[in-house]
Amino acid sequence: MMKQEELIIERYGLALARIKEIPSESILQEPYRSYFVQMARFVEMMDRTYEKVESGELFQMSMEELQKHNRLLYADILPDHYGESYGNPDYAVNRLGESIGRLLSFLYTELRSMIPSAYESNRSAMTIRMELLLEVYQNFVCASQEGKEPDVEGIRQILYWYVSDYYEAEFEEKCRDLLDTDRDFARRIIMESDLSDLRYLYYFGEYVTENERKTAAHLNEMNAEKIKLIADTYTEGYRIGFEVCNKDISIKETVQIRYFLGFERVIRQAVLNFDRIGLQTAFYRAGTNIFQGRNVNKNGYCGANPNKQYDYDHKEDIALFLDGALAERRCEAVRNVFERHKEQAALFGGPAVIESFGEEPFVPVNKTSACKLAEKQQKLAVSNAGQIAAIQNEYIKGEERSFTIIAFPVPGIGERYGEIFDDVVRINTLDYQLYRDIQQTMIDVLDKGSTVLVKGMGENKTDLKIRLHKLADPESQTNFENCVADVNIPVGEVFTSPCLKGTEGLLHVTRVFLNELEYRDIRLYFEDGFVKDYSCANFEEEVENRKYIRENVLHHHERLPMGEFAIGTNTTAYRIARKYGIEDKLPILIAEKTGPHFALGDTCYSHEEDVKSYNPDGKEIVAKENEVSALRDTDVSKAYFQCHTDITIPYDELGELSVLTETGEKNIIIQNGQFVLPGCEELNRALQE
Repeated sequence: MMKQEELIIERYGLALARIKEIPSESILQEPYRSYFVQMARFVEMMDRTYEKVESGELFQMSMEELQKHNRLLYADILPDHYGESYGNPDYAVNRLGESIGRLLSFLYTELRSMIPSAYESNRSAMTIRMELLLEVYQNFVCASQEGKEPDVEGIRQILYWYVSDYYEAEFEEKCRDLLDTDRDFARRIIMESDLSDLRYLYYFGEYVTENERKTAAHLNEMNAEKIKLIADTYTEGYRIGFEVCNKDISIKETVQIRYFLGFERVIRQAVLNFDRIGLQTAFYRAGTNIFQGRNVNKNGYCGANPNKQYDYDHKEDIALFLDGALAERRCEAVRNVFERHKEQAALFGGPAVIESFGEEPFVPVNKTSACKLAEKQQKLAVSNAGQIAAIQNEYIKGEERSFTIIAFPVPGIGERYGEIFDDVVRINTLDYQLYRDIQQTMIDVLDKGSTVLVKGMGENKTDLKIRLHKLADPESQTNFENCVADVNIPVGEVFTSPCLKGTEGLLHVTRVFLNELEYRDIRLYFEDGFVKDYSCANFEEEVENRKYIRENVLHHHERLPMGEFAIGTNTTAYRIARKYGIEDKLPILIAEKTGPHFALGDTCYSHEEDVKSYNPDGKEIVAKENEVSALRDTDVSKAYFQCHTDITIPYDELGELSVLTETGEKNIIIQNGQFVLPGCEELNRALQE
């Protein structure tokens, strides 16, 4: 180990020394020289940051100094500067040419992933990216000395083999962050810092804005009882998730925490709570490189997103390299890493997630300069994702793991942030027994039916038929799960996996936000449970609208099934959203509880179909699969889609939701946006307020 560390120190020193020479060299002509000089300057800044961490200087800096340094790290991709950033594929292509511009824009994004590495003192991760820069630079130098243009395919090959050669080592880092509680970088900051001194926010290496500072300050003003209430709701949801799904939490030793900076006071209490129930905590940072993936919707702990358009522009950079050999290499690497960590994987219980919401909705710009998967690559990517998910499920078994998710607003939601935060705490801590009993009344009626009818009103043109499974023994079985406050907080939905055959019609929503992206006038047409056609009104060109849905809702699948049908019952959340005018800022976690919703992709029971689970009334939930997931026993590659996107119809766009029996009897549950089923009247109180 010592020899390996010594080798990294030597490689780091040699690479840094060579990179420092680049700005003084005049071998390259413009526009390439300016690019490499800027890359060299960035690497030098990363080295200075690394030294600040190693020497302890970072922790002695004033708040003003930390803010200045933090902004300097992210300045180039902030919206004000993005127009002239090599991270912007439009700018890179315009300056450097189409082919080389895309490649060098990707290279820059990979160099930017050195920021968290510098803060974590991960010299190895920094070294391989410095060496990558030098290898590409040398290719340009050789071409210049020979009086030639740079070899585009040669540059692509350098980058390709970087991705291929380091995929296993980088996945090893990701896996250890996921499973290894000894990787305590974030936990030490959370548990050992003086949280009243907000300088600690700048020790993570994430982008920090007023949102994170004000969130932390707001939580610091709360008394210990309120912090404990929030943390208890979060951790109890995780524990109860195992209980209601009939899973044994005692065989698990680790839980992974994902959250947004600013919530450290709650997270500190949550760590103590998990410790008391025998679970150690691991912290996984949101992805910043090609190996972890870059996306607008962050997966892991993180700070503010400096520029969502930047992430959107680079979410398909893998298109530069993806082929059959690389797909095979990725599967091989994932299996090798999990095999080395199979004992830790077996002890992993799943993630506990705190989401945040309240920032201005993001409407992306589709750029022709950005990398896009070709049709053949799309199919390969879908297949590869399925293979990797199947491998992971061998080691982290779906039938044994669980999760929980809860969400809170950030100050960017508006001037009434404090009031909104308190109301969201109330939403997240509603009386689950009240909802349990009302929802059971609804389930009793739904279980007598064979088909659910959903119709919009006003501008909403929804007209859907959802086919339900036939219960073999209605006295002991149910189609719908009675969802209270466990894995999905807050309370407020009943859901099922519908039959695909017989599920048909139009799902239409005038405006909805899915994974932080806006969709206007989205229309999805179903036939035998699958989306057969789709459109929206985001762009002038219909081809752009279809591409937008194909990429971000269908996730490059040619079609997706309706994996879930649910009725949201949290009218309090709906009323509060309308009260503050924040409907467009609600996370799907809360939005899905504010009306009926429909999920595209896998069912809610993906990889857990054979685990028996029961409602509070003792009935077994049997509608856990559909005609697609049933293929898992014969061809698992065709059974899952690795996506699940909920689309909600708000109450005020809902004309009717009713259930039909086989004999044609109709029972109306919701009519003109109000609950009319006897026993559910209490839900209208919030709507009427």
